[in-house]
Amino acid sequence: MFYLIATILLNVLISVLFKLFPKYKIDTLQAIVANYCVCVVTGCIAIGHIPFSGATLRADWLPWGLLMGCAFIAIFNMLAYSTRVDGITTTIIASKLSLVIPVVFSLIVYKEHTTIAKIIGVLLAFPAVYLTTRVEGDNHKPQSLLWPVLIFIGGGFLDTVTNYVQLRFLATAEAEAAYTIFVFAVAAFVGIVVVATLFILRRIKLQWKNLIAGICLGVPNYFSIYFFIRALNSKFLESSASIPVLNIGILAASALTAIVLFREHVNVKRIIGMALSVIAILLIAFGNK
Repeated sequence: MFYLIATILLNVLISVLFKLFPKYKIDTLQAIVANYCVCVVTGCIAIGHIPFSGATLRADWLPWGLLMGCAFIAIFNMLAYSTRVDGITTTIIASKLSLVIPVVFSLIVYKEHTTIAKIIGVLLAFPAVYLTTRVEGDNHKPQSLLWPVLIFIGGGFLDTVTNYVQLRFLATAEAEAAYTIFVFAVAAFVGIVVVATLFILRRIKLQWKNLIAGICLGVPNYFSIYFFIRALNSKFLESSASIPVLNIGILAASALTAIVLFREHVNVKRIIGMALSVIAILLIAFGNK
């Protein structure tokens, strides 16, 4: 339970930080890359040593770590582009609905037990996510489905791979920490290459405030991923339940925080969506009882 709650709260904190970035004119790309570097340092401090050695190159999870590290950068750029082209609402709906992919994967591949209540909870996730993230003032021009579909697939892919690697290779807390730090290290390396290239081409300017923003983002970001893996490994819930609970919990908590702290508009649709989110969480989490 602790790992689930901690993961949700840390993700809300990250959302608040991102909400504040435009106010201080933070370059999100530079902050994200600095954040990855901070995640690596934070992880090493947290476990008391650098978990990389010759054995790392022989680890069974190495290919998955390389894949996920690169995917972090790619999916982040897709999110940024989709937000700019298709709007925040479409992007959030696509990213949160991706929870269906790892849930279905767990039910089919791992043969996890399911009930009518859990199925209803998963189905309620669709209207819950849509209504909760519905934002007034969207333009009604036809939009391409390309980027939302890519984000849907990409987000579901990341959650599914994380779940698979945790069940297959990460049997100890040490292995979980080493894998998490390695993934961030790969993402940091790829990000540094991208930022350095843009700087050489004079497409961006490096600023200290972006580094500071990255530091503020990096610490909670590291522990949000680490606690997410620990939550999957805690066996408090089956993996088919953990991921939906986390996704909808983060969505509902973030929406509530936005309403309270940033005075975002509350309408009937959003209230209904948040209520459905709570019902869906209860059905998915306790549908087997």
